[in-house]
Amino acid sequence: MSRAFLVIDVQESFRRRPSWRTISNPGIVDQVNRLVDTARSGGDLVVWVLHAEPGSGTVFDPATGYVRLIDGLVPRGGEPTITKTSHNAFTTTNLQQLLTARGIREVVISGIRTEQCCETTARVASDLGFDVTFVTDATATNPIEHRDAPAGRTVEEILADPRTLPADEVIARTEYALAGRFATICTVAELTGTRAEPVAAPMGG
Repeated sequence: MSRAFLVIDVQESFRRRPSWRTISNPGIVDQVNRLVDTARSGGDLVVWVLHAEPGSGTVFDPATGYVRLIDGLVPRGGEPTITKTSHNAFTTTNLQQLLTARGIREVVISGIRTEQCCETTARVASDLGFDVTFVTDATATNPIEHRDAPAGRTVEEILADPRTLPADEVIARTEYALAGRFATICTVAELTGTRAEPVAAPMGG
């Protein structure tokens, strides 16, 4: 075992936010499960990561009951679940020690949100000496408001603002920032070996 699949923050908290209806990848559970199946069949480690903000009173407060995996994601015995309170999955957890103790040299990253906890984890993992594979289509995010936008706007107001950065642009910027520096960018199909075979061109004229 030299590889670990990190499933970051695919949790009910996000589904309880009004912004969930703008999520870039509402079917993320299916993509994550494909990666998890591949990991398990290959004898790789699966690590489940949750984000918590204790005492905040938000959907990330464990007291609300929403700091749990989205339905359809089911850890198996022996697969660790860790809870972080920072954006990256290392700083406030024992993840580095857990991976090092098991001889892990590569981490595969999926989860929510693409440019926030997933990208930050990828950067820190790279700095810690891990080879990082970032599976973009097994991540998800939302459009991002401009830094000068007023607080407390509705989803409709955020989407109507021309300064709002669309989710596809957020994702593209993450790929540009990570590729060749912190991570190898990969798709679920590439990683699971489920790419369709190319169709040969017809012979003759």
